[in-house]
Amino acid sequence: MSSSDLKVRGRGYSQNSPNRFDRVVTELNKGINRNKSSIVLTELSTTHAKSIISRNHSPDVPFERSLNAYRGCEHGCVYCFARPTHSFLDLSPGLDFETKIFFKSNTEDLLREEFSKHNYEIKTISLGNVTDCYQPIEKHLGITRKLLQIFLQYKHPVSLVTKSSLIERDLDLFESLAKENLIHIAITVTTLNKKLVQNLEPRATTPARRLKSIRALSGIGVPVSVLVAPVIPVLTDHELEKILEESKAHGAVGANFVMLRLPHELKELFTNWLENYYPLKAKHILNRLKEMHGGELYQSKFGKRMRGSGAYAKLIEERFRVACKKFGLNRNFYELDHSKFVRPNNNKSSQLEMF
Repeated sequence: MSSSDLKVRGRGYSQNSPNRFDRVVTELNKGINRNKSSIVLTELSTTHAKSIISRNHSPDVPFERSLNAYRGCEHGCVYCFARPTHSFLDLSPGLDFETKIFFKSNTEDLLREEFSKHNYEIKTISLGNVTDCYQPIEKHLGITRKLLQIFLQYKHPVSLVTKSSLIERDLDLFESLAKENLIHIAITVTTLNKKLVQNLEPRATTPARRLKSIRALSGIGVPVSVLVAPVIPVLTDHELEKILEESKAHGAVGANFVMLRLPHELKELFTNWLENYYPLKAKHILNRLKEMHGGELYQSKFGKRMRGSGAYAKLIEERFRVACKKFGLNRNFYELDHSKFVRPNNNKSSQLEMF
């Protein structure tokens, strides 16, 4: 029996597909036998980072700086555009991505060092934009909470995106940050279909629970948006308006959406997943994607990679615009306060240490 004959329990992808740098590729039998299952445990490893803040100048990304303490994500979302990053570690974007997790052990020290630099320029730092900063292992490591404590201590603006209810652990910090206008949060909702979520995002919080997180955060004064991502043609696109309506009812004040992105190895990985789980819809879904990307499953061009182009893409854009207007979700930009930042070497305690 080959490894692909087994359904790996609680995982989004059941085999290690080759990465784009592999010189030798093992051909695996296709097909998943849902009557048989195996268990693959999560492996946790540490890395020592040289720097911690990533800077980008992409015209279609709404933030310039981001921080990611984790590599790989245990949520196992089969569509995750970050999966191909595991190839740089000589690992598979498939099962390895969700079972071999790395965390940066010196994250907090590096952030403090950045803030201490005399030429440090204050700009909002975004957390969780590659891999979820509240993925399951965060419950034990607490790296995200420690980072939030640093942002609060130095009154530095921060935003984050997550699909995990673990975010409610840090309501005390979010309330304090919100009082200083230093925080904006986006909660990702892909679908409201609980059964679909089990296949699509096997270790993520249920949709209903995410909506409760929106309510909990908005209830303490935190500006919360809903991120409908990814919108998957045929599979989830019909839920767009309902997701926005439910999010508004739970306290969201803004919204955004991103179409499904399939960079690098993700094209084959997602195609195989569709053929195994939704074979009757697979061809229709893939054809829709090709319509939006000039006959390809994905194009990485700025301005097109997030939303696509063509009639179908324009239809989704218009539906989103109309629904946001209807439900009052038009607050898409949050001007956080950059004037309150306290540089570490300006603290009284730091000045006293000089004598």
